[in-house]
Amino acid sequence: MAVLHNRISNRELKARMLQETEPRITISFYKYFQVADPKQFRDDLYTQFDAIKVFGRVYIAREGINGQVSVPESNVEAFRIALYGADPALNGVRLNVALDDDGKSFWVLRMKVRDKVVADGIEDPSFDPSRTGKYLSAREYNKLTEQAGTIVVDMRNHYEYEVGHFENAIEVPSDTFREQLPMAVDMLQEHKDKNIVMYCTGGIRCEKASAYLLHNGFKNVYHVEGGIIEYARKAREENLPIKFVGKNFVFDERLGERITEDVIARCHQCGEPCDTHTNCKNEGCHLLFIQCAKCAGEMNGCCSDQCKQVTLLPEEERAKLRKGIDKGQMIFNKSRNHPLRKPFYSK
Repeated sequence: MAVLHNRISNRELKARMLQETEPRITISFYKYFQVADPKQFRDDLYTQFDAIKVFGRVYIAREGINGQVSVPESNVEAFRIALYGADPALNGVRLNVALDDDGKSFWVLRMKVRDKVVADGIEDPSFDPSRTGKYLSAREYNKLTEQAGTIVVDMRNHYEYEVGHFENAIEVPSDTFREQLPMAVDMLQEHKDKNIVMYCTGGIRCEKASAYLLHNGFKNVYHVEGGIIEYARKAREENLPIKFVGKNFVFDERLGERITEDVIARCHQCGEPCDTHTNCKNEGCHLLFIQCAKCAGEMNGCCSDQCKQVTLLPEEERAKLRKGIDKGQMIFNKSRNHPLRKPFYSK
């Protein structure tokens, strides 16, 4: 029987990936469609992806699929065939190719079955995520947002918005997408008759958000096709003005794709202009925060003096300190209310 999960340590897998000589392409994709048997669908697709050395993160639920993967350049067509052939609904699904890619975004394949591909907190059985707002191409986005009264809404989290966003975009200040949806409905009530344009990284969150607004009685709802990634690609190809400013946060090793040279965020430690996200080097903390090169050197890549002191301890002592830590709360901590971030969200 085939092994349908990884059995090798992350350290070894990462080392293997870094030794590869063939370039890899980072691709994201999603589709809302009905999956009758998510477990069987996952196992069949895992077998095909594993055979062509696909790395990355793929979530499957009864409502569809969401993936961010890294594919060897010579296997991109095989990947396309495997994905498109997995279900008729996936035939021709858009593949968002990364803009600023070194091919080192992932080093292992993880495919999981979840209740939903995007956790939304919606329990209303009458909600239909496939009844979405109208897609906007890059050209259409630029044209519509030049009209007076158009509202642009960022459906990403605070740490994504902080380093880059569309001009004049409204931030929905929250830590999670499930918090954002009802918050966005409340914030936009007075604009219910206006053109509302929603966007996110690759399209999956803003597509569901547009459906949720329609479900709540909004009429003129749009969302950016393919999200920021596809918008920037098309704008460059068609030589259009780029209305996104700064960096696009991504959920892999890169932690960001530069769209424009503008740096609109600040180092969370010294306040100097900076938009480089990092994770605290203390394995028991791993806080996600913005740190400039100067502070990274002075703090040994850590978020605090306490964490810096921990990293200077022998590994045996560090392991003892980590024992018992609630990793579910600590790893990749992104809360807007973390003490390190508070000064930067007081406006």
